[in-house]
Amino acid sequence: MKNRFRKYGRCLTFGLAAAGWCLFSSPVRAQGGGINIDKIVAKVDNYIVLKSELEANYLSMQANGQPGITRCQVLESLLINKLLLAKAEIDSVVVEEKLVDSQLERRMQYMLQQFGGEEELIKAYGKTPDQLKTELRKSVKEQMVAQNMQETITKNVKITPREVKRFFGEIPKDSIPYLATEVEIGQIVKVAQVSKEQKAAVRARLNEIRQRIQKGEDFAELAKNNSEDPGSAKNGGNLGWTKRGLMVADFEAAAMKLKPGDLSEVVESDYGFHLIQLIEKRGSEYNARHILLRPNYNELDLSGVTNFLDSLRNLVLLDSLTFEKAAKEYSEDKPSAANGGLIPAEDGGTKLALDASMDNALFFIIDTMTVGSIAKPISYRTADEKSAMRILYYKTKVPPHYASLRDDYQKIYAVTLNQKKARLLDEWFDKTKSEVYIDVDGEYSDCNVLKTQ
Repeated sequence: MKNRFRKYGRCLTFGLAAAGWCLFSSPVRAQGGGINIDKIVAKVDNYIVLKSELEANYLSMQANGQPGITRCQVLESLLINKLLLAKAEIDSVVVEEKLVDSQLERRMQYMLQQFGGEEELIKAYGKTPDQLKTELRKSVKEQMVAQNMQETITKNVKITPREVKRFFGEIPKDSIPYLATEVEIGQIVKVAQVSKEQKAAVRARLNEIRQRIQKGEDFAELAKNNSEDPGSAKNGGNLGWTKRGLMVADFEAAAMKLKPGDLSEVVESDYGFHLIQLIEKRGSEYNARHILLRPNYNELDLSGVTNFLDSLRNLVLLDSLTFEKAAKEYSEDKPSAANGGLIPAEDGGTKLALDASMDNALFFIIDTMTVGSIAKPISYRTADEKSAMRILYYKTKVPPHYASLRDDYQKIYAVTLNQKKARLLDEWFDKTKSEVYIDVDGEYSDCNVLKTQ
């Protein structure tokens, strides 16, 4: 099957952050309402594909705009992902645990919005959000590692304006996409500051735990019962082998100063406060475990940042300061601050589709604003779950239209680049599939997956 990455890999490969909701498909049920007995349908080295995984992704991809998808195509896409994982393990391509936690939290928030709250989500799955996150964490991590592997393979792919123009020119006129209403939205975000008293309280709790460990209590048990890092707590705080440069600087600097078995003092980072124990070092890698405690971000005083943003808004409205300059200088959301406050779109541009794909909270706020207006400070939750406030600037609104090079170059550029990356991935796949052990259940022998046509 050629063009496999272009035809049907979207849910499993490209666009993970936006389109990777396959992991949240409903359980596969047999006729009569019983749960199907699961079985392994394929193996790629140490990775397996379950029948439930195949069925869940098949149903999810059908529901997400790919009605012509076949189970054979989905199976091949799953095998490709497992091959990416196998090669990532060989090539030591990893993903930071904190990024996995952040991605999982964003997906869970999406699910809560889609179902209309925690109660409805529990009815649909029979599990709490925390139980779902625990069960799905491994799958989310695998998807992120696979995407990192893809990016490693395609990192040197570049395209020229001539290639973009040629790609767009080859699209039949009756197939040029019709784009929905798009908007450009600016934001300036200020995170509520943790008070000295709150920091002192967290430090005191960690120092107490530190003393208990020094007196002989087990670090792993204390991590399981106290750490607020859900990814590592269940493993006794163990973060696994990590290459230098992957962890936040404050954490890594403290860990690398330790000898195996040593305990750190309390370390503060952007994620909270850590108690670190080094397990082992080897070359540029190290294995550490930690106990993470964080201040209660729901109890922070937002009045200071609210007043600051309100003053900033007045300066912009009086033309004493441009929104772009204010965002670059004061906003604590780095991706949008770099754009002069404009919230980045997935294609790298700044035009956001004004439809169901937009964050619900943002959509409903924009619906009450007019182009050119700046909203008063409103509460906001950052990607790492910190309490914040932000002001929004409704910069532009583009009505529905047929795509054109002049108005939609960034979108066309992104599609052209992905097409070129897909061709390279096809070549990599055909070359690499013979390097690992692959076995497919006889039930799917007619699919001819992994065969070159």
